[in-house]
Formats: sequence, C-alpha cells, structure tokens
Amino acid sequence: MNTIPIIFNETLPSYTVVGGTERAAASGLSLVLLNRGGRYSRRTLFQELEKVGFDYIISLEGPGDHYDVEELSLRFPFIRFVLLKEHINPGAQINLAASEMTSPLFFVLWNDLRILHGGGAVRMAERQILSQEELSKNGNHKSVYRRLCTVPVIQNSRFETLPTLITPSVIRRTIGTMPFPPNREGLPSLYPFDGIGIYDRERFIGIGGFDSTLGSFHWQLMDFGFRSRLWGEEINATLTMKLSYDGDSPAEDSTAEESYRRFYLKNIAPVFRGDTAHIPLRRFPAYLWRTGGDPFAAWEDFSEGRRWVKANCYRFKCDAKTITELWEPYEAVSDKEGMGK
Repeated sequence: MNTIPIIFNETLPSYTVVGGTERAAASGLSLVLLNRGGRYSRRTLFQELEKVGFDYIISLEGPGDHYDVEELSLRFPFIRFVLLKEHINPGAQINLAASEMTSPLFFVLWNDLRILHGGGAVRMAERQILSQEELSKNGNHKSVYRRLCTVPVIQNSRFETLPTLITPSVIRRTIGTMPFPPNREGLPSLYPFDGIGIYDRERFIGIGGFDSTLGSFHWQLMDFGFRSRLWGEEINATLTMKLSYDGDSPAEDSTAEESYRRFYLKNIAPVFRGDTAHIPLRRFPAYLWRTGGDPFAAWEDFSEGRRWVKANCYRFKCDAKTITELWEPYEAVSDKEGMGK
C-alpha cells in the first residue's frame, strides 16, 4: 500500500489557479466549493454565495473543459478556481483548498446544496468563537474557536431533515455507525456528513486533514472522524445553520475494501496505555484474518500501520474502544433532554 501520510499534504496533485485576487469580505470565513456535476447555473450559484459574504471562494474544478472559468473569474474576482490536472478524491480536494487559503475558518459545501438559514458569513464565523467567559474558564483551549468542525442541519429536496448525525456503534465486534437527525444544539457527530461543515483551518491542518491515499470518501470521513476524536478534537452539530440538497442526498459506499484496512490499522488497532498508543503484535492474526489475503503483504501493511502509530503515539488521547464505550447513546440524550423540560 502507499505510505500513510505523516504530515499535512505530504504530496500535492498537479493543478493551476485562476482568479481569486481580491478578498470580498473580512468575515474570517472562506468557502470551499466541491463540484459534484449536474446542470447548474454557475453564475446564479456564485451570485447567491456572493451575498453570504465569504472572504474568498475556492472552487475545485475537475479535469476537462473550463470554458467559463476566465469569464467567471472576471465577474467574481474573489473566487479562486483550482483547475485539477487529474481526478482526485474529495478528501484530497478539501486538503488542497485548505492549503490555498488564509482565512482561519472554511466552510465545505457541494454545488448541489443551498444555504437556507444561518445568516451571513460574519454571523456564521462569530458563532464559532468562544466567549471571554468560556476562554477564562479553561485556559487549555488550543484556539479561540469552539471545535475542529461544526456540522449543519441538512434537508433533502422535500425539506425533510436527514439523519446526518453519525454515532459509532459496535455490531458483532465490528465498528460501524448509526445515523440520526440532529435535534439539539451541540450534539457530537463522529464525522461531518458528506464532508459538509465549518472547519477550524489550523486544527484541520494540525491533525493532517483527510488521508488522501484512501480511495473511498466514506472511509476518508471515518478515518478523519475517528482520528479527530482519538487526538482530542471535537465535531459537533449546530441547529443554527440549515442546508438543503437540490435533489437526493448522496448514498455512502461503506464497502470494506483496501481503504477499510488502512482505516482499521490507523484507528481501531491502536491500544492506548498511560499517555501513548501502539499497535500490539498480537493484533496481527486478527488483521490477517480480516484481510484474507497474502500473509506477507498483510504483514507489510500491518508494519506500516505500526510505524505510523508510533510516529504519532503521543497525539492519542484514548483508543477506539473508549470512544465507542463512552459515546452517549442518541436515545439517552433525547430522554435526558425531555426529562429536563
């Protein structure tokens, strides 16, 4: 397998940049626009986003004909069009966008989503800032911002709230997830559904962003979510922002393939003891059984995973077992909320 990245954006794809020479606002929040395809009026979309007041917009453009980019860059000089020379996965696109901006916060959005509620970019950014009282209560805050990532409420085209709150679960000794619709401010989510949310750029880069070597976006999200929790970061939902898909929400492909095996080694296999983490050699038979392949190739992958965990051993604050055991069930949260009324 490819070497697991140790630092953020260890390797960069080939790309060129057009536009983005002017800052449109001073909100502290920029937009990362991922393009899923479809027949959308880009000019109309950019006009809508312009009204929100983002500092910059970074639009990730896949390889192909970019006939309208030059015209759009003149009309919208605050949009930086990143023209990719080849297809790269969504996680790698978000990493690239984060390295191309200077705003302390960035909002990841797809081109088939619309912002229904949340106020302008200034208001969105202000909600991420800790108050002076909150800062004084705990001097250990790594940032003036609340958390690594804040995820919004998302609806489908029929305005039905989607179950985008992701909770970890253990089924037959296998790590899985269960989705629920968010119904209370600040509920934790294992990862940002579809990658959508407002990210603290410094924290995002600090934990290495998304693992671009994972081919599956689902396992990129799972890896990002578990690593965030394992390393002491938080991803929580907010009811103050509401988005809507133009059509159906995308289906996640959670097929357990090569991406899952790397996810397992980085997040599930490590054991936390004292103030450090490691992958015990006794985990290899279980890993070999899971892969069901060549034992020599499995050992090579297992050893690579052990080296990665050793390089990051002091960044771990717990292990996956602790995360799943201590994660408060969604039903329990709802029951307690009802009892408190």
